[in-house]
Amino acid sequence: KILSQYLGLTSDQIAELRDLARARGLTILDTLIEKQTAKKPGRPVFNDMLARLEQGEASGILAWHPDRLARNALDGGRVIHMVDTGVIKNLVFPTCPFDPTPTGKFMLSIMFGQSKYYVDNLGENIRRGHRRKLADGIWPAFTPIGYLNDRATRTIGIDPVRGPMVQELFRLYATGLYTLDQLTEVARTQNLLTRAGDPLSRTQIHKMLTNTLYCGILKWKDEVHEGRHEPLVSAELFDQVERVISGKSKPRGKRLKSYIYR
Repeated sequence: KILSQYLGLTSDQIAELRDLARARGLTILDTLIEKQTAKKPGRPVFNDMLARLEQGEASGILAWHPDRLARNALDGGRVIHMVDTGVIKNLVFPTCPFDPTPTGKFMLSIMFGQSKYYVDNLGENIRRGHRRKLADGIWPAFTPIGYLNDRATRTIGIDPVRGPMVQELFRLYATGLYTLDQLTEVARTQNLLTRAGDPLSRTQIHKMLTNTLYCGILKWKDEVHEGRHEPLVSAELFDQVERVISGKSKPRGKRLKSYIYR
């Protein structure tokens, strides 16, 4: 009796896992679909699966590959420890054999280590690519509202529909006559929505007004670069908005009212 774990598998891979279970006479008690990455520990479905194994509900796991179980040292160590203690009696993978012998556990630890190395190396390559793009003045992530990612040129450009709406929000707030709540209502009236199709919140409006990308400056963690994209607002307008925000956020001191005989 085993638990079957699916993480990021295609329908063909899932069908192959089920065929393997039937061929080996395995009884699948439950099929678990984990949607969180195996890079970090703390996945709820994975933790629940191990807890059920510890309770004796099943004796093994059917998964596509060891890297679907763990891509971090903590989760990989937990699986190997449960094999050591006999809690997990069977680990079945269609892509590689496993047996609970010293050699089998050693090879399993190597595969867990390779999975962690792959994830770490992939992350470093992504960070290197981000640094290269920033140095070239290119925004390396999804664009904020008002811009669009151009996949052909791998740059960003002004959204012809939502860009003018964002410009209007900057202009209105720069007058000092609008609060963030009023600006949020203006955005709702204009039907200016998030990427997910939801109305903009007050916090999102504030984040927009303080995002230097709109005036052509790229800020990424501790780095600042001049962008190659067309600014949505001028530096003067952005500075005016910042002055209005700064003025409205200043703490107000106590004022004594001029009561008679005070």
